[in-house]
Amino acid sequence: MPGRFMWYELMTTDAKAAGDFYRAVVGWKTQAMGDAYTTFHVGDAAGMAGMLTLSAEVQAGGARPVWMGYVGVDDVDAYAERLKAAGGTVHQPPADIPGIGRFCAVADPGGAAFVLFKGSSPEGPPTGAPGEAGYAGWHELMAGDGARELDFYSGLFGWEQTGVFNMGGEMGGYILWTDGRGADAGGMMTKPPFIPVSTWNYYFRVDSVDDAVERIKTAGGSVTNGPMEVPNGDRIVQGTDPQGAPFSLVSTPHS
Repeated sequence: MPGRFMWYELMTTDAKAAGDFYRAVVGWKTQAMGDAYTTFHVGDAAGMAGMLTLSAEVQAGGARPVWMGYVGVDDVDAYAERLKAAGGTVHQPPADIPGIGRFCAVADPGGAAFVLFKGSSPEGPPTGAPGEAGYAGWHELMAGDGARELDFYSGLFGWEQTGVFNMGGEMGGYILWTDGRGADAGGMMTKPPFIPVSTWNYYFRVDSVDDAVERIKTAGGSVTNGPMEVPNGDRIVQGTDPQGAPFSLVSTPHS
């Protein structure tokens, strides 16, 4: 079904060091795909995320380490046009990745970047069982305008609001949404003033967030928020890897 996050890509300044970090913290395996690309794997399953090194030229242009999400569509070119008509921005026109698929780097009306993608193979990457460690467990948008971006993604991908959690004070409402698979896929809210730009944030599942905190620190990363419990009972932590890319982890308490 179009409109689901299906791939996650880390753009970093040091792929070897970043690979070491995420192997230690999340438990992923890594596999080099030539000199330019590395894939992350949960056990012996097919890759569920990838990593590439930012060139010196791209870094000089202002690019910084970041995780990027790929949303699957059935026609990249058509969705790029629909996105522009809805107020989004195309940063890189549709192009082919030989043997892999077609992609287009874009941003929503608030400036949060993501990628439109259609793979060459009908079989997409694995997503894991519900709650399974190693896979993406939540997708969170710090939006330029939460209500506007909800309308944007609903019109583009058919996402539906399932509820709103009042964050209290000046934080406003946290909008829960589903991508059509039934369970909530993520949340979005208007970003608070202390967050400088609108951005997507991806939460990867681990067996225990609290145990992962020490792994983050030992491996050279930093914890920026948490660990803490969220309203659905999950525990989360937000951090920064040694190269500066923000990331998040989530775990479900064991009974």
